[in-house]
Amino acid sequence: MLRKINTNKKQKFPLVDDELKSKVFVTLSLLVLIRLGTFIPVPGIDQESLSISLKNSPIASFLSTFSDRKTFIIGLFTLNIFPYINASILMQILVSTFPKLQKLQKEGGLAGRQEITQLTRLLSLGWALFQSTTIAFFLKGILFGWDFNLALQIVAYLTSGAMIVMWFSELITEYGVGNGASLLIFTNIVSNLPNLVKSVFSDQTAALTIPTKVLISTIVVIAISGIIYLQEGVRMIPLISSKELLSSSKVGGNFIPLRLNQAGVMPIIFTATLLVLPAYLIKSAGLPIIKFLFLNKILYWVSYFSLVLGFSYFYSTIILNPKDISNELRKMAVTVPGTRPGSQTTFFLKNEMKRITFIGATFLAIITTLPNILEIILNVQTLKGLGTTSLLILVGVIIDTTREIRSIVLSNIYKNRIKSQ
Repeated sequence: MLRKINTNKKQKFPLVDDELKSKVFVTLSLLVLIRLGTFIPVPGIDQESLSISLKNSPIASFLSTFSDRKTFIIGLFTLNIFPYINASILMQILVSTFPKLQKLQKEGGLAGRQEITQLTRLLSLGWALFQSTTIAFFLKGILFGWDFNLALQIVAYLTSGAMIVMWFSELITEYGVGNGASLLIFTNIVSNLPNLVKSVFSDQTAALTIPTKVLISTIVVIAISGIIYLQEGVRMIPLISSKELLSSSKVGGNFIPLRLNQAGVMPIIFTATLLVLPAYLIKSAGLPIIKFLFLNKILYWVSYFSLVLGFSYFYSTIILNPKDISNELRKMAVTVPGTRPGSQTTFFLKNEMKRITFIGATFLAIITTLPNILEIILNVQTLKGLGTTSLLILVGVIIDTTREIRSIVLSNIYKNRIKSQ
């Protein structure tokens, strides 16, 4: 009997089975398709002349949000996943603001979640139309032969591409490995890493001396270590059931995990989106006082720090509601040791969340803005591409994807073991 079980383990418990292979294949195939679609140009645009014109144009800072400025092409998937991300963020805000949407999400079940998803898609369409129209009319002074028909063509191509990318990202989330939207951002960052490393370490200017390059490398290592700590840091609040309480036994190993970074990268993405468009509009406008305020780098990054801090607090309240958690614990006859169910548990959880969120949000804001402050102090322009926003996304996506792959592998081993018994 023992030999038979050992034989089955070797034959039926592979670490990489067909399910995981198919999920990885779907993910990689769709990511490659999206990447190729980025380089399908919109007809009627002289891409080479556009690239030359963008070098000395203030619009470059706005357009570089969607693509690498050096290889910029107005293509089918230029907007990428950004309209969907912005729509998702806006939908979260609307759900937390309007009680009807909040009730639909909590009590609507599968139908309610599908309706929320459909509303998010409609918001993505509206956001894609807004961004593509903005780009089309911003190019009026740059493109030769610009007319209203060309503008409509640009809007149609960019909006259609954004909807296709949104569909592909949902397919990755449902049938692939990892979160589709996060993996798309991850792919965009990784595709620019070779040029970034080359620009930093091949720069022969006086600012980038050997000690400065060593300092940059040290900052990156420290930032990655801090990001991993931030992503994995958890405050475990012990729980005890009524049965364990009556039998005077020890706490049974159940916990409420309060993560240091509940909001993930959403505060950073929303902050960047919020600041990039006003910055471009102010650069284009002739308002000297406001223009000075926004062009002042120190003031800009102080604003960035404050917004990341504020949005981190906001998103933590959206993701975890102490009152809802307290009600769920009461229904399950579970309580926090030394705390009475009801209002005392709500008060305790609220205070714990405030402490954890303050630490996590402050840490997130510091590791996001510190490299950019050092850029101002060291006067090194190439350090700008090494912002921890990109590192945070890279590390976070790698950790989440690895965790999902591990859960798939363990789940399949468990299923195979049950079948073999």
